[in-house]
Amino acid sequence: MLNYLQSLDRQLLLAINHARTPALDSLMTFASNRYVWIPVYVLLIAVLIDLFRRRVLLMLPLLIAAVGLADSITSRLFKPFFGRLRPCHDPMLFGRLHLPDGCGGQFGFLSSHAANSVALAIFLLLALPAGRFRTLKTLAFIWAALLSYSRMYLGAHYPTDVLGGAAIGALLGWGTAVAYRRLAPRWWPQYA
Repeated sequence: MLNYLQSLDRQLLLAINHARTPALDSLMTFASNRYVWIPVYVLLIAVLIDLFRRRVLLMLPLLIAAVGLADSITSRLFKPFFGRLRPCHDPMLFGRLHLPDGCGGQFGFLSSHAANSVALAIFLLLALPAGRFRTLKTLAFIWAALLSYSRMYLGAHYPTDVLGGAAIGALLGWGTAVAYRRLAPRWWPQYA
């Protein structure tokens, strides 16, 4: 059964990786670049400060905790513990992958990109008031989907790496959003 799942994982990865164009190469490399995230996250922080004023004093640390824990758990716990090679280091895939952005680190289970971006999206979905800020929530999910897909497209992660990372991110985003929803009314009763 495990061999079948690994084979399916490789086949799905190859299908995604081989559905390429020069434009997609550029877009996926751009999306996966951590230096692109800096202005995106600075803009997000500015928007949150503008929208939520004092409440951002609780919201921002919890959001940072969700993303930071997602990154640490996937990078420092899962990757070294499982030691699963990235697809670009997998001898079974040698020479079969299109790698427009190079290969990256040795281990890939779980995807930190997927974990971080899904933690952010889930936190915003659940922490921000229901029925409001749809554009911001939608953009966060588009960002998470683009980052997650880019990791497979670039041959950096298997689909199961991305799904596992997304699951960890969703759990952390949910947990920190629950904490925010419980703590915010205590700090600012007028928002209960």
